[in-house]
Order: sequence, then C-alpha cells, then structure tokens
Amino acid sequence: MPAPAIRTENLSKSYGSVQALDGLELTVHAGEVFGFLGPNGAGKSTTIRLLLGLARPTAGRAWIFEVDAGDVAAAHRLLAYVPADVALWPQLTGAELLELLAATGPGTDSAYRAELVARFELDLSRPARTYSTGNRQKVALVAAFATRAPLLVLDEPTSGLDPLMELQFRRTVAEARDNGQTVFLCSHQLAEVEAVCDRVAILRAGRLVDVATVPELRRLHRSEVTAEFTGPAPELTDVAGFELLGRADGMLRFSLAGPPAAALRALAAADITALTVREPSLEEIFLDYYGQADR
Repeated sequence: MPAPAIRTENLSKSYGSVQALDGLELTVHAGEVFGFLGPNGAGKSTTIRLLLGLARPTAGRAWIFEVDAGDVAAAHRLLAYVPADVALWPQLTGAELLELLAATGPGTDSAYRAELVARFELDLSRPARTYSTGNRQKVALVAAFATRAPLLVLDEPTSGLDPLMELQFRRTVAEARDNGQTVFLCSHQLAEVEAVCDRVAILRAGRLVDVATVPELRRLHRSEVTAEFTGPAPELTDVAGFELLGRADGMLRFSLAGPPAAALRALAAADITALTVREPSLEEIFLDYYGQADR
C-alpha cells in the first residue's frame, strides 16, 4: 500500500493563549482529492502552514509521503502550493513568472503547461502588475498543476475566477487525480468541494469534527420527503428516523435519517400519487455540524 500523501499525529499549534490547532489526526491517501473545510478561524491556514514547514508545531508531527514536514527542502520536492492570496513580482511578465516558478519548484511539464495556459486563457505577455486577482490566481494554478507534483496543496484556489474558469479548474483537478496525484483542497466553495472531492474533513475551532466521503456525509443527515396520496395517509410514526415536518389534505412532508427501506415499505402500502426526495447539500450538512457543536 502506498504511503499516505499527508499524515499527522497530534498536530497542534498555539499562539500564546490561543489554541489554533488541537491534536489533529489526519490521513490523506495518495491519489485522492481531499477537501478541507471550516469557517474562518477554524485552523485550516494553520494546518497548511505546518504542512508546508512555514511554522513549527507546538506538539505533534506531520509527514508528506513519510517525509517529515519539518524537512522543508525534502518535503517541497514532493508538492506544489497555491496560496489563497497570490503575490507575484510586478515587473515580470506571465511568461517570465512561469519560467521562474518552474526553475524554483519540483520541475515542470512544459507541454502540459502550454495546454493549461490556453485552457485558462492566460495572457503571458502582460506584466504581473496589470493582472487582476483572477489572473494572478491562474498563474499560480498553471504553475502548480504543470509541476505534476505528487501532492498539490490548494488554499482557496478559485478565488477571483469566473464560473467558466472554475469549470476548467475542476477539469484539471480530475486530470491530476487520474494521473495519480493527490489534491489537498481548502475551500469555502462547497459546490466545488462537492463536485471534485473524494473525501472531506470538517474542522471547527482547531479540532477535527469528522472525515467522510461526500455520500457518507449526506447519509449522516436527514433527507426531506414530500408524499402526495389519495385515501388514508401512510403510517410512518414507527419508522426509525422519521420526523413529521408538515401535513395537509393528501400531502405529507417529513424528514428521514438513516436507511429508507422501512419508510418505502410504509409508503408502498398507501396510494401514493407523487413522491419527492430532496437530499441535503454539502453546505446544509456543513452548517448542521456547526449547529450541533454549538448546541
């Protein structure tokens, strides 16, 4: 079995009396797209800084493909990083920037880089000082993906991109996974995470709330069902996970947690004329986690 792309043991970081990260135990498998979610102040940026060796942990350790993250030179030969706020040398053109980044990073696939430049519609002839936030982001994304590095650490990588470019980003992430690379994606764009990630970790107040696949996260939470019927209403009160949300003549609206088999049997015994099931979005699940934690 290949070594994990990222592994942490009791990874912790405090700044004075502030505990930014508290005992993080995380394993990111090689070749997966892993979403890392949490509100501002949850500890996401601190985690990334520790993984990149830009800060030292107060306790615990982190490894990049079994290389200690504290060995920055060795770890950085295995990864490429896109920060949330990309800063570029203002006097250099896009072409010069890509050449510089290729010379200082873990290598580059020049043919693939040219393909990415076209895909992201990046004008390489202009100096960086003329670039918008989105174009600065494109330079960083093209440079990172073109390295073909085993691990890509992406922190809010689509900030400033328009919807068409976000679709290109998703396509490129899928290509990286198909190529056997690992993508560690820190994002507030939950639709993006839902579209590209294999598994998701949720962080709150420096602590890990859960790690699961997107379908597993959805199964942990309630689906909303609306049933229209003629004749007697279906009898669902004894169904595990059933919660009544509303009732009217010929209509029943309820939420359901867990396996649906028992509810389907009860519905099949009634004269159902229409049935609608709405799955919760990742955003609703995400907010529900924090609601539970607050309670």
